Amino acid sequence: MSVTTPESTPGPTPESTPGSVPEATSGPTAVTVIGLGNLGQVLARTFLDQGHAVTVWNRSQDKADDLVARGATRAATPADAIRASDLVVICVLDYTTVRDLLTPAAGDLAGRVVVNVTSGIPDPARELGAWITDSGAAYVDGAVYAIPQTIGTPEAFVLYSGDEKAFGRHRALLETLGTAEFVGTDAGLAAVHDVALLSGMYGMFAGFFQTVAVSGSAGIGAARVTELLVRWLKEAIAALPAFAAEIDAGDYRTQTSNLDINAVGLANILAATRAQGVGVELLTPLHALFEQQVSAGHGAESLARTIESLR
Repeated sequence: MSVTTPESTPGPTPESTPGSVPEATSGPTAVTVIGLGNLGQVLARTFLDQGHAVTVWNRSQDKADDLVARGATRAATPADAIRASDLVVICVLDYTTVRDLLTPAAGDLAGRVVVNVTSGIPDPARELGAWITDSGAAYVDGAVYAIPQTIGTPEAFVLYSGDEKAFGRHRALLETLGTAEFVGTDAGLAAVHDVALLSGMYGMFAGFFQTVAVSGSAGIGAARVTELLVRWLKEAIAALPAFAAEIDAGDYRTQTSNLDINAVGLANILAATRAQGVGVELLTPLHALFEQQVSAGHGAESLARTIESLR
């Protein structure tokens, strides 16, 4: 299998200084994608479909074959890939892998924009951002909310943090992946949002597993109860903006479903669940938080006050 390296390296102009970001431009852009897993493949393909000059690199070179057939340039090394474009998008396993790939090419980073959409957590994002900035590049961290099939559609959105000027320069290109939203200059903020939103997702999954386990104990199929659960959750989710307003205001007064009512209701659910022979490990901690707030004298206040036991 032949390996093609870029013949030209458009990189920073002579007038640019390390870490500087040129003003936003329109039209096709030279962009490098490092990491061609399921998501990286779709990112590169989307850029190609938009008419951009795309250079790709992956440790397993054969993963670039289809993209090369579509018009991408295959780089032999990460350094070659970085030199090929002012904009470098990275999507690999973790932040340690990002650092390992970029370290040998640190001298080639100056003047470029690195957009890292690798899944990670806040402090490593900040540390990586500081290292890349010290290398003379601009760093933007991204959290992608999409399955690969929805990249480039209205269903996808990506949160970005870090260098705001660099984000602004490439915003039009990044918008081709999904709605692009800048959440702050702290490079770790996209990852903070990611941890928060994925926590909500896993909480939903936990509730789903509990639902299926309880219904299954009575012979009710998962598909049937899920149909009902989705209908119910669409109604229940409507309460979240009101809860959010109460939390932001720190005012938990309510005339409706308070902590006293919910603590008793969840206790009954736990008792019934045990009687069905189903475990209660998922919901017992939530009931403990309700009880903590009730014991502290907040039983007449909103269910949203439960957050105070987590702070």
